[in-house]
Formats: sequence, C-alpha cells, structure tokens
Amino acid sequence: MHADRNGLQYRNEASGVRLGWDGPPGKISWDEANIGKKLQDLDCACHVVENDGRIGLTEVGNVIPGDKHADGQPAYLMSIPRIRPEQLGDPDFLTFHGVQYPLYIGSMAKGITSQEMVIALGRERILSSFGSAGLSPAQLEASIRNIQQALPEGPYAFCLIHSPSEPALEENAVNLYLKYGVRTLEASAFLDLTPNIVAYRVAGLSSDDGNRIKIHNRVIAKISRREVAAKFLQPAPRRILDELTAQGRITGEQARMAEQVPMADDITVEADSGGHTDNRPLVCLLPSLQELRDEMHDKYGYRVRMGAAGGIGTPVSALAAFMMGADYLVTGSINQACLEAGVSDHTRKLLAQVEMADVMMAPAADMFELGVKLQVLKRGTLFPMRAQKLYDLYMKYDAIEDIPPAERTKLEQQVFKHGLDEVWRKTISYFNEIDPQKIKKAQANPKRKMALIFRWYLGLSSQWANSGEPGRQMDYQIWCGPAMGAFNDWTRGTYLELPENRRVVDVTRHIINGALYLYRLQTLKCQGLQVPVHFAKYRPVQS
Repeated sequence: MHADRNGLQYRNEASGVRLGWDGPPGKISWDEANIGKKLQDLDCACHVVENDGRIGLTEVGNVIPGDKHADGQPAYLMSIPRIRPEQLGDPDFLTFHGVQYPLYIGSMAKGITSQEMVIALGRERILSSFGSAGLSPAQLEASIRNIQQALPEGPYAFCLIHSPSEPALEENAVNLYLKYGVRTLEASAFLDLTPNIVAYRVAGLSSDDGNRIKIHNRVIAKISRREVAAKFLQPAPRRILDELTAQGRITGEQARMAEQVPMADDITVEADSGGHTDNRPLVCLLPSLQELRDEMHDKYGYRVRMGAAGGIGTPVSALAAFMMGADYLVTGSINQACLEAGVSDHTRKLLAQVEMADVMMAPAADMFELGVKLQVLKRGTLFPMRAQKLYDLYMKYDAIEDIPPAERTKLEQQVFKHGLDEVWRKTISYFNEIDPQKIKKAQANPKRKMALIFRWYLGLSSQWANSGEPGRQMDYQIWCGPAMGAFNDWTRGTYLELPENRRVVDVTRHIINGALYLYRLQTLKCQGLQVPVHFAKYRPVQS
C-alpha cells in the first residue's frame, strides 16, 4: 500500500509488470489543492502516477511498458477518463426528448412546478413537467399558451393526473393537450388506464411512407405499483380502443396501430416521494419493475425506458439510482424549495428547515373517498392531523348532520373557520363551474355531501400554502418527501442552504455534476485508489 501526505492511498493487490509514465515532471500535481481541482474538472482526463511513495495526477504524458520505465521516473497507476452527463442513464432519453441531462423535473400540482420553472429549465434544455393538476381548464389553457410561446421548440411536458372522482377534468385536460399539440404528458397517480390517457396516446399515432408507426404524443407514466406498470408497458386494451373509435375520438387505423406500441415511452418508478406515494423503497421497487419491463420486452419486442423518482435529493442518491440501472432520474420535493416554484416565501422557508423525519401521510383531496393518502410536511403546520381528523369523521358518520354538535362547533371554529353551511354554499358554487353533476349526486347522498365539504378544506389548504394565505399558516398543506431533508443536510454550510439562493437550474446541475464527480471517485476506488474523506464528498460551490 502506498500512502501520500495528500491523503491518497493506493492498494495494489494485483501482481504483474507495472507500467511506467513518460512526461514532463513539472506537469504532475502532487499537492492536495490541485489534485482536488483536477478531480472536480469533469472534462479533465488524468493519469494517476506514483513516485517514491508520492501519488499525483497529470493530464499529459504517455503510458509506457514497464521495461522502459527508468528508475526514478513516476510509475503509472491508473487513468481517470473525462465524463459527461450522457454517460449516465440511457442516451436515448436525451435524444428522444431533446435534452442535455438524463433527468427531468416532475410535476407538482396546482402550478408548484410553475410556468416560470418550466420555461427556465426548458431554455437550458432540461425537461420539466408543468404542475397542471388541480388547475381550472382556463388556467391550464393559459399556461399551455404561455409555455409554448416561450418554448416553441420545447422541451416541456404537462401533467395529466388520474381523476376518478372528476373524470370530466381529466377529459378536459386531454382535449386541451390535443387542441394545442402538447407532445409530452406525464401521467401521474393512475390506478388504471382510462379512455382519456388512451385517447391522448393513440390520437398521436400515424405512419410514414414505409408504413412505420410514428408516435407523436409521448407519455411518461409515473408509477409505484407493478400491476399499474404492466398496463403502461403493454398496448392499449382492445375494449378501450373500440370505445374510442365508436366515439370518433380516434380512427380505426390509429386503433390498429395502437396494438403495436406500448402505452408509455418512459416509466418513472416513483418510490418514497412527496405527494401521492406508496412509500416504497427504491432499492426494492426499481429492480422489480425492471424485471417486469424486460419480460414485456421479450413478449412484445419493444423496450420502454425506466427512470427513478422518490428520494432523489443529493448527488449520492442520484448516483445510487443510476448504478441500479435507472435510465433517467426525476426530482420533485427539492424543486419546490426553489425560487421559481409556485409557492409562498413562508413555504420555502419551512422547506429549508426540513429534516428527513419531518414528513407524514395525510388524506388526499382528489381521492378522499377512496382513502388515498399523500406525503406532506408536518413541521410548522397542523394540516396532516386536521386532515386525518376529517377522514376519521367521514368514516364514522353518514352525514354532516350526524356529527355531534360539540364536534361540529370545533370543526367550524378551528379547522374550517366558517360555518359548514357556508362551506357547502361555496362548494356548490365551485362545482357548478367545473362539474355540476357532482352537486346533484351529493344532494341525493348525504355521505357524498360530507365528503365534498371536507374536501373544501383539503383542496384549499394546498392553495393557501402556495399563495401564502395570511392567518392560515397552521393549515398549509405542503407536499414533501424525505428527499427534502437529505437535500438540506447536503447543502448545510454552503450557499444553497439559504432559500433565496436556490434556483432550479443551478440545483439540477449540482445534482448531475455531483453524481458524475462521485462516479469518477468510484472508478478510482475500483482500481485500488482510496481518496480522503474531504475529496469523497461533492459540495456545491457558487459559480
């Protein structure tokens, strides 16, 4: 073993003829500072050499046979190649989406992944998905126009969230995406294929002069369950295709072509994340779905790319996902803390203080009746506890009128801060604009009426967090996963510790560059070179 004062150690367990190095001695960096610079310069290809127990790095010189190695000259130990983002993940992801990184920024609902964020990233050829879930059709249409005007050549994507309780919203969104030629959708929280997502996919199919199928409408499916992944890895079901053909939403020829292509181009494997999540560990979930993907490849002959999401908040976690075979990465919670996110300053400051244990599950507004939960911040807010209380009451009683008077008073004063009769009037006004059938059904079913009243609070609480509603800070619903705490740990003591310094393009670059840097160190380790602890960490430095 050779050890140098700069902290580098070389363990040469292999036997055989050693190689020499031929080059100018003055071009070798022996000191710690210059070695650190060369390691962090990802475009710098270096040789690692040793002379008289000293280990150094150099960009010049040649490797020579051991029998030509004169005494007193440096010995060659190993090389560090230059490394680029496209060497991580699947290069096809970059060419397919026209981006520079094997990574995209996932959608966070109600415009948290904002127009400003999508445009800032798109101008740097980084893909992101606009957080369209929870927006009205008018808001969504305006967002499509603004983003397309700013990014006429892309890249950008839009979210299509599964809405079993409001299928009309899902259909309206698809109609807008088709109307404006939105070419990439991120399908989120789907429990099954719906006619709407199938209509979007299949309406974009055509054939060229060689009768080859062209896919114009791309789908990235964000999934955490094997049975749901199977549906997106296969062609659309014949039953739904026949239904859409009969309705005139697709042609018979498009239905025929749909039987030869998968429902998704990319599957984002979503592990323990903010918002909708099954809290599954990535190290278990990703390999399972990769096996499923490979089975489908053997059956159908096409290959769907598979990326990793959930818990990606540091270069270490990013590299770990790539080493597990992820074709690309998706970040979420950490982007919500950036200046471009559609959240209030109060929310950003709370997120900058988050630790990994400061999150918990709470009932979801969009799938409240189904008992679906999502992951939210518990630090600095009472929302998760209050939301759970509403769900418990929903499960215990069949109507608002059945709730004991004392309990109802407590709800009106502490949670809703309005009388429940007034909340119902507001609920009627809201749904009369977007889905009047919901009100008709609720008026005929007291249990449904109670659910809609409770969803008034669940739905507005996230809006309050985004807008910074005064007096409602303890009711803020902030979607957040443990990646936010890991990010804060990693950036502590750096300029990114301060929320006012967090810009999404900058953060994204540090995640990717950090993963590349750590990969370089791992290649050295595999060749027997141990680097000191202060080299083994990537710390973001302001450029």
